[in-house]
Amino acid sequence: MSAKKKKPDQVVYNADNKHYDAALKPYATDLGAPVITTNDTVAWKNTNINKVNKHIKAKYDELKAEYDALLKEFEYNNLVYSAKFNFEPVVGEVYHLYRNKEETPFLSIIAPAECSFDHLGSFRLKADKIWESL
Repeated sequence: MSAKKKKPDQVVYNADNKHYDAALKPYATDLGAPVITTNDTVAWKNTNINKVNKHIKAKYDELKAEYDALLKEFEYNNLVYSAKFNFEPVVGEVYHLYRNKEETPFLSIIAPAECSFDHLGSFRLKADKIWESL
């Protein structure tokens, strides 16, 4: 045995700090202490993982649908604003987008039933200057 006196097993003595620190341990240090058991959280985790995954998937689907709608609106606006027209469109009015013989898009107030051009779509100019496809 060493020159130092060894403490009994049930006494928790920290030789580094030279203190008794049984109360500071995160585990039981005495035979009379209550048994530490871990809770079975597997079922709870699995249930909540499933719920969270469904929530995130639903949110993703909403955002994707919103993104797709925004992208479609951008493409329509890009098409109309890049078309040829020689007038200032009035907010709230409906305009028609056509393609001429040279395959160039142009904007007109003439309805599709009144002409024989290749009709690409009808649009209304909203107050925020965004073209709404009709």
